[in-house]
Amino acid sequence: MNSASPEPSAQSPEPDDENLWLEDIDGDDQLAWVRDQNAATLDHFRDGLFDQMSDEILTALDSDDRIPMVTKRGDHYVNFWRDKEHPKGVWRRTTWDSYRTADPEWDVLLDVDELARTEGIPWVWAGASVLRPDHTRALVSLSPDGGDAHRVREFDLETKTFVADGFDIPAAKTRFAWLDADTILVATDTGPGSLTTSSYPRQARVLRRGQAIAEAPIVAEVPRDHVAIFVGSDVGAPQQRTRDRAVVIDAIDFFNSTLSFLDLDDIRADDGSLPTTAATWEEAWISVDVPTDVSVGVDDDYVLFRPQTAWDAGSIVVPAGGLAAAPTAEVTAGTIRPRVIFAPDGHTALRSWAKTRDFLVLELLHDVQSELLVLDPGDDFSSTPLPGVPANHMVSLSPVDPDDDATANDFWLVSTGFLTPSTLSYGSLDSARTAADADRDAADADREDTAVIKSSPALFPANGFSVEQHFATSADGTRIPYFQIAEEGLTLDGANPTLLDGYGGFEVSRTPVYSPIVGLGWLSRETTGDASLPAGRKGVYVLANIRGGGEYGPVWHTSAMRENRMRAYEDFSAVARDLIDRGVTRPANLGCAGGSNGGLLVGNMLTQYPELFGAVSCGVPLLDMRRYTKLSAGYSWKAEYGDPDVPEDWEFIRTFSPYHLLAADADYPPVLFWTATSDDRVGPVQARKMAARMQAMDIPDVWFFEDTEGGHAAASDNKQAAFVRALSYRFLWRSLTGQ
Repeated sequence: MNSASPEPSAQSPEPDDENLWLEDIDGDDQLAWVRDQNAATLDHFRDGLFDQMSDEILTALDSDDRIPMVTKRGDHYVNFWRDKEHPKGVWRRTTWDSYRTADPEWDVLLDVDELARTEGIPWVWAGASVLRPDHTRALVSLSPDGGDAHRVREFDLETKTFVADGFDIPAAKTRFAWLDADTILVATDTGPGSLTTSSYPRQARVLRRGQAIAEAPIVAEVPRDHVAIFVGSDVGAPQQRTRDRAVVIDAIDFFNSTLSFLDLDDIRADDGSLPTTAATWEEAWISVDVPTDVSVGVDDDYVLFRPQTAWDAGSIVVPAGGLAAAPTAEVTAGTIRPRVIFAPDGHTALRSWAKTRDFLVLELLHDVQSELLVLDPGDDFSSTPLPGVPANHMVSLSPVDPDDDATANDFWLVSTGFLTPSTLSYGSLDSARTAADADRDAADADREDTAVIKSSPALFPANGFSVEQHFATSADGTRIPYFQIAEEGLTLDGANPTLLDGYGGFEVSRTPVYSPIVGLGWLSRETTGDASLPAGRKGVYVLANIRGGGEYGPVWHTSAMRENRMRAYEDFSAVARDLIDRGVTRPANLGCAGGSNGGLLVGNMLTQYPELFGAVSCGVPLLDMRRYTKLSAGYSWKAEYGDPDVPEDWEFIRTFSPYHLLAADADYPPVLFWTATSDDRVGPVQARKMAARMQAMDIPDVWFFEDTEGGHAAASDNKQAAFVRALSYRFLWRSLTGQ
């Protein structure tokens, strides 16, 4: 049987937890309870409107007109695609000339539906890593149930088959990286002692072709109470980049880590082979000596540093959320003299960065709206804004292929907005082409200027809607931004069914995005006037950018961690009150929804602010904060929430543990808990226990649904995604409108 707990409890659970029996995830009695709950929930909500929502969402998710996003691998452009004919998906490729046409010709590499039928396992695609520079071999990851654990198998892109006797790693939460055609760096489950308390790998091994994983030497290892060891590499680059590199990261907790790297050429034998003795590897690792809350990125020419808190680097102080750089050669020699190349302010934060061959592009958020800044390391990191970013949109930039001379500084640019379908543009950061470039063929010449090459069609009717950004004032006076998507000329009489969404954790930023699920499931719904609301009112969708997220950098995040966790909930409730005060809605017509950490967020709205909401949709949630560290991967989140086994921590954790905040005399709004049996990250246990406790307290309108597949996403294909989202929206619409 599948246990929810990776190891015995370090401290006895609270004696009054009557629902511990539900922690046996796959037990017969437990699954019978799940089936009964599912039947009751679907019997109540699965009606004509539910079917309409589900069908409309599925049609949008399966639309052939969606943009097939690609990654350049050698001369091909690779894409993974799901649709009605291929619900589990196909891994496929095309050429540049074909990709630019309206209907590209695709060469299918792997049909996951066919593989699932042949092998009798409901495989779910989890990605692929293609070996450079030949791009003829790949390591393909497939999950047997949609969970985080996946099997890794070697695949031949020329024969389009799995390699006989190739690399094949059983299903686990594996991390891996190519080192050469016959060697990989891998961290996986090899038996007792190989995993951390958080259920992730703690040992990195160098595995040669044909070698048993247990016989591969351990070349790096982290303590069991750390989160995980991560591995990476940069190998097979063309001649202008001669160094092959391996990387290991010791993730101490979610926000502290150390990075070590080595040049593989320094340890290769004369015949090019890599050493098979652990000692050689252990001696070669170069540890980057910076504070553990400084994220590190290693490049050929420079190393990047992003601190979570202000870093006194001797001659300079790098601000929290800033970005600094130092020459790789100096870091390798043990000298770190960084220079600040980006400093945030009260409105602007660094979200991420991307590198072409010669340029570094920073993705910034300015009051939760995108900006792009191009830095030139060859010109003292001089910076130039990339123009053309629209308001209330999110843009992301990624390099096409820095290893290819023809595309060295070319980029993909994706733009999306709440009401604007996504567009894919192609451009170049080169200000001028040299004479040598004049011989490029016409296809390459077309890449010269930034231009839209693909556009997604409208997948829901957005005419007559508008996007506004507002700011609410939280309990401590902090201004909290939120986006409101509603019909133009919205009547501010409180009679609008409104859905408030948020997350507020782990420095995750919630930004504008085009979502046919939200558009079809909520914005397109319209009241009929046969209940408590006037006819013709459409759904209002609101996204709150509360503390705990990364919208304003790490300070925005850390201000709502651990003992300050309540700030995130105060922020969210402040947005709810602002919507009510502005006349957008009223408590009876205001619902909230969130998943994972967002499930914990709305669980606290349910238990601490029930008077503000008319319904709560709580997905794949954390709820039992007394035992979360003993359930699935929960131990890895102690840095975010605190350790309930430490009495001082439990004193503040219990103030935001919904499972322990339930009161018999409280008046709670209707609630739907939804999760998945195969979720091996948060797990289904906390949602089960919360629903069971509330039902035992005779609290009305407590609903529960648990899918068997789907993992932490609660959906392993488009059909499952449409089903569970339609269930959430149908529950919310009925609860808030009576219709």
